[in-house]
Amino acid sequence: MERTANIGLAAWRAESGARAATRQLSLKAFAGTLILCACFSALFASWLPLQFSVVTVFLFAGPHNWFELRYFLTRLPVRFGKSRNFFITAFSGIALLTVSYIALPVLYGFKLFPDELWPTMLASWNSLLLLWIGVLVWLRGKNKLRRDWSWALPVAFGLCALNWLAPEFFSLGIVYLHPLVALCFFDRHLARTRPHWLGTYRRCLCLLPLLLLGMFWQLSRTAALPDDNGLFWRITQHAGAQLLPNVSSHALVTTHVFLEMLHYGVWLLALPLIAPLAKTGNPQKPTPRKCEAIWRVKTIPVARHPRGFPRMIATALGLGVFFVLILWFGLSVDYATTRDVYFTVAIAHVLAEAPFLLKML
Repeated sequence: MERTANIGLAAWRAESGARAATRQLSLKAFAGTLILCACFSALFASWLPLQFSVVTVFLFAGPHNWFELRYFLTRLPVRFGKSRNFFITAFSGIALLTVSYIALPVLYGFKLFPDELWPTMLASWNSLLLLWIGVLVWLRGKNKLRRDWSWALPVAFGLCALNWLAPEFFSLGIVYLHPLVALCFFDRHLARTRPHWLGTYRRCLCLLPLLLLGMFWQLSRTAALPDDNGLFWRITQHAGAQLLPNVSSHALVTTHVFLEMLHYGVWLLALPLIAPLAKTGNPQKPTPRKCEAIWRVKTIPVARHPRGFPRMIATALGLGVFFVLILWFGLSVDYATTRDVYFTVAIAHVLAEAPFLLKML
C-alpha cells in the first residue's frame, strides 16, 4: 500500500515538473517573440521610415480598426446596470468629440475663422477631451471599484492649463502616446487570461525606452528626410517636423513609425492570439478555451445572450469589413488624400480606447 502511494506521488511530482518545464519554455518563447518583434520593428522603422510608414498604414490601418471594434464588442456588457452613467458619458463624449474633431479642419479649410484663432480652437478641443477622460476616471472609481478617484478632476484641470500654454505640442503628444495605449490593453488582457505571463511581459517592456532612446540618439544628428512630394511632407508633418524644426525629421518619423508598428502588432497579432485563451472555471487556475473563429458573431457575449443584439453586432462587423475595403481602395487611388481623411476620422477609435481600457482596470 505504501509502495503504491509512493509510486503515485512520484508520478504526480514528475507530472508537476513537466508542467513547470513546459510553462518555463512557453515563457521563454513568449519573451523571445516580444523582443524579436520589437527589435525588427525598430530596425525596419530606422531603415526606411517613410516607405514603411506608407506600407504599414496601407496594410494594417483598416484591419486593426476592425479588430479593435470586435474586441470592444466582446467587452461590452449586455446590461449597463450601475455602469449606465459611465457608458452614457463615454458614448456621448465619443460622438461629440469625434464630430467636433472632424469639423475643425473643415471649418479651417473654408476659412470660417481666422488663422490666429486656430490654437484657441485646438486648445478648446483638447480641454474637452481631458475633462471627458477625467469624468470617466471618476465614474469608474465610483461605480465598480468603489474608490475615491475624484483626484482625476483636478488633474484634468491641471493638464488643461498646460494644454493652453502650447495646444499644438499637446496634440502632438497624443499622436505619440496613443500607440502605447495598445500595450496597456495587452497588459490588462494578460492579467485576465495569462497572469503568469504578466511579469515577463512587463520586464520586456523595459526594452522599449532603450530602443526609443537608441533610435533617437542615433538618428537625431542625421539629415532631414526628403519631403519634396505631398505624401512625404504629410508624413513628416504628422510626426511633428514643423513643430520641432531643430530635431531631425528622420528621428521623428522613425519613432512614430516604430510606435505605430507596435500598435498594429498588438491589435492584429498579440490580442487575437491571446484572446481565445480566456479564463474559465476557477479564476485562480485559468484554463484555455478552444480557439474559435474570429468572424463568428456568436463568440461575442453580447450577441449570444438572449437579450443581446446578434443582428446589430453582425451588421457592425460587416460594415467594418466594408469600410476596410473602401479604405484600401481609396489608398490605392489617392493615398495622400485618403490618409488625411483616415487619420481625421480615426479619432473615433482613439477616443473609444479610453472608456474600454478604464473598464479593464
